[in-house]
Amino acid sequence: MSNAIEPYKSAPFDLTHKLTVEKHGHTALITINNPPANTWDREGLIGLRLLVEHLDRDDDIYALVITGQGNSFFSAGADLKLFADGDRSRARAMARLFGEAFEALRDFRGVSIAAINGYAMGGGLECALACDIRIVERHAQLALPEAGVGLLPCAGGTQHLPWLVGEGWAKRMILCGERVDADTAVRIGLAEQVVDSGEARGHALLLAARAARQSPVAVRTIKPLIQGARQRGPSSWLAEERERFVDLFDAEDTREGVNAFLEKREPHWRNR
Repeated sequence: MSNAIEPYKSAPFDLTHKLTVEKHGHTALITINNPPANTWDREGLIGLRLLVEHLDRDDDIYALVITGQGNSFFSAGADLKLFADGDRSRARAMARLFGEAFEALRDFRGVSIAAINGYAMGGGLECALACDIRIVERHAQLALPEAGVGLLPCAGGTQHLPWLVGEGWAKRMILCGERVDADTAVRIGLAEQVVDSGEARGHALLLAARAARQSPVAVRTIKPLIQGARQRGPSSWLAEERERFVDLFDAEDTREGVNAFLEKREPHWRNR
């Protein structure tokens, strides 16, 4: 697999002002590009949703990595100036856009990795929470500080954070406004790996390349089973797990994977 990064030319819409997209093998590298703090606004959120939906239809993309431009901010979340006048209709519209964008990211059919290269605050951390895996740089700070300005995390933070870190740490972060550093994030289960400054993107791309060696059909079948325990008890998925195992035998990639193993060669996935 080539290590070269090239522009992702398949997106049928212009993302250059808020998001940049590059292709690295079978991985889409998305960079939040809204300086100085990589905040989310209407244009960026709509763009992220459209992009993820497009990547879901691209059979050559097996994984995505999302990171922030620069070395200080992954994303500081929403620009609070949007809410300064107390307009309820704007608040409702923005909450819907946040939800649609990050739920699309959560439901991406491949493996999603957040390369947290700096501050991940509010909606920035909620973006990372929507990903399957989080790699955090040593200087980063993570927080959901909305209650400190009279708001609440409305893009999955109150639901995803306690699933990862437990109710106690979720309450410390959301109700008490506690920021966590990179080492603490890994210790409590908020992130899976801590790396030196400037290295999150590279480590995330390496992990995405490893994910791309898996059958993409198997990955998109397995992922809802893992995430499903958030809604139902694990034992309630056992019968479903067996049925989806059998369903994989309809896929070309299943036959390719088994025969490649028996023939002692690398499989050639077609994402079908």
